[in-house]
Amino acid sequence: MIESILLVSALSLDAFAASVAYSTHKIKIPFISATIINVICSSFLAVSLFLGSIIKEFVPVKVTSTISFIILFSFGIYYLFDSMVKNYVRKNRDSNKKLKIKFSDLSFIIDICIDETKADMDHSKILSPKEALYLSTALSLDSLAIGLGSSLGNVNYMQIVILSLISDFIFVYAGAFVGRKFVEKSKLNLSWLSGIILIFLAITRII
Repeated sequence: MIESILLVSALSLDAFAASVAYSTHKIKIPFISATIINVICSSFLAVSLFLGSIIKEFVPVKVTSTISFIILFSFGIYYLFDSMVKNYVRKNRDSNKKLKIKFSDLSFIIDICIDETKADMDHSKILSPKEALYLSTALSLDSLAIGLGSSLGNVNYMQIVILSLISDFIFVYAGAFVGRKFVEKSKLNLSWLSGIILIFLAITRII
């Protein structure tokens, strides 16, 4: 149970940070948009867990544990590195230096990963369902590999999916609440915390 909570918390921290950013920019997240974010993020996780459960049937336990460790540890390091990159990119943006990455809609999703408020494309100060779809996709990409890595260990798949559905709602609205308490615009970056949690979960795979 504790492992499941840690896993979904690590995956939900980005949604929390995005929600804080939206709230401090006075961008509202309607219930339908929050629901879309919740369902999409949890669906990505559920698919990866399902694929992992199939692979697990054909691979020895020691091998799956090792693969699980490698995936979770790698993403833990990635999140720590991601935290430094985001801080660097945001600092350079503030200095009027531009970073351009273009490849159809992928460029937009990458931009959202760096600055979540970019998802408000029409600047309406309300996150529409379509915009929520873009945001949730950007937030869910990592969960495919992380969910796959987790499923190769001894985890309760249904428990994780249910907790994900609950935690995403909690983290989105908690982020909105926290954001309203900030006077200045927030640049909250919690990637480093997700990294630490994933590295801890990775280590538990080989203990």
